[in-house]
Parts: sequence; structure tokens; C-alpha cells
Amino acid sequence: MWCFRKGYFLTACGLLLLEVFIALYMHDRFVRPYAGDFLAAIFVYCLLRSVVRASVGRLATMALAISYLIEGLQYFNLLDRLDWHSRAARIIFGSHFEWSDIIAYTLGIGLVLAMERAREQPAQLSS
Repeated sequence: MWCFRKGYFLTACGLLLLEVFIALYMHDRFVRPYAGDFLAAIFVYCLLRSVVRASVGRLATMALAISYLIEGLQYFNLLDRLDWHSRAARIIFGSHFEWSDIIAYTLGIGLVLAMERAREQPAQLSS
């Protein structure tokens, strides 16, 4: 069940750094709200894929479920209910629910599935 995939781990680390950069320095109306969430779902997938041995579909579903769960917790104002007012918590978990975030997460995982399928195609053709 457990494994370590260096490539996915390094990709997750790179995405995390990009996400932190976006959260701290991008204050626009497109990159931060949409691209950030799009990349967040991909980050969760890469992080899972770097340590869990499971099918692409199962990991993509798990990553999407985690993304939706975090968004759902934003809907219920979890950070306010827990009295967590730290900037770090707001950057990591977000602070308000948006339906557009759900769409961005879904599109991010859609890209993951397309890229994984494309990666598997050449391997299938050569065997």
C-alpha cells in the first residue's frame, strides 16, 4: 500500500511552493482564485501518488474528495468555529466557499487523468 515515488514527490513540492507564492503575492481576480484551486487539486494528487500505491483513478478520486472536503469545511466556516485566525491556516485551508472552486478542483483532476492516460499510452503501444 505504501511506496515512494520521487518524481511525484518533487512535483508536489514544486506545486506547494507555487501555491504559497500565489497565496502570498498574487492578488488578482484570476490566478489566485482559479489557478490556485486548479493547482491545489493537482498538488493533493501528486502528494498522494508520491506515497500511496493505488490506481490512478482511485488516487484521483481521493484527491478530488479531499479538495471537496476542504471546500465543504469552508462552507461551514470551520476555521471561525475553531477560532483559528492565523494567516497560515487561512492560506492553507482557505476562508470562504465558492462553487467556482469546486469547478477548478474538478478541472485540475481532469487534467491529471488526461496526463496520466497520455503517459500510459506509449507504454501500452510499445508492449
